[in-house]
Amino acid sequence: MARHAERRLLMGLVLGAHGIKGVVRVLSYAATPEDIAAYGPLEDETGARRLTLKVVGKARGAVLAAVDGIGDRDAATALRGTKLYVLRSLLPPPEEGEFYWDDLVGLRAELADGSALGEVVAVHDYGAGASLEVKREKGPAVMVPFTDRTVPSVDLDGGRLVVDPPAGLLATPASEGAGVEEGE
Repeated sequence: MARHAERRLLMGLVLGAHGIKGVVRVLSYAATPEDIAAYGPLEDETGARRLTLKVVGKARGAVLAAVDGIGDRDAATALRGTKLYVLRSLLPPPEEGEFYWDDLVGLRAELADGSALGEVVAVHDYGAGASLEVKREKGPAVMVPFTDRTVPSVDLDGGRLVVDPPAGLLATPASEGAGVEEGE
């Protein structure tokens, strides 16, 4: 896992100001949202600015955090949209069978027979469970449910994972307008 030693992980997003004293609302991507401040200062997208947060509460699906050096609503509002990153090396190692999503990006996706499917380019979670976006070697990208059934094996050290797709998952959709005659 040395390939991730100095990588940064997206931990959250500043949604906006809360109140008048410089507190911000943060959408936290940590497993326990309040832990966003537990790993030390966070960096903005450029890495040029470091922000030290102190979680002070929760509101509307976000954590509320005081930010060192931010003391009023205008300064807090200016942080809106700031993505918050932490060095991967500062996070604890995942438990057996668990993965940081970032660890999955870049892995080769192979079918159970060893044939190449493509590469994991993103992990998404829209609320119904995580899905892997796999850029296929041939054909359009495919979304693969990240379940034990569909992805029975993840080998981080080997840089690969195995996909056992349910029937129809890898079918290429018919081209738009196929079967429709001109003038209909």
